[in-house]
Amino acid sequence: MTELPDRLSNDPASPFHNAELLEKGIGIRFNGNEKTNVEEYCISEGWVRVSLGKTVDRRGKPMTQLLRGTVEAYLG
Repeated sequence: MTELPDRLSNDPASPFHNAELLEKGIGIRFNGNEKTNVEEYCISEGWVRVSLGKTVDRRGKPMTQLLRGTVEAYLG
């Protein structure tokens, strides 16, 4: 079984991006609820960065919001 990293990002420009692992499918449970709009997470620091709908910034990247709480990641 593959151990999931403490921090993972969907953004290919991020040093925390892992395309091979993202292709397998990662599920995120945040404060006990399933989240499907997570762009980045960090388990040890207890936060997720979620996209805000289809809104994008001037560079075309999704607008995000940082939420703090309990983060659980698993292979989906």
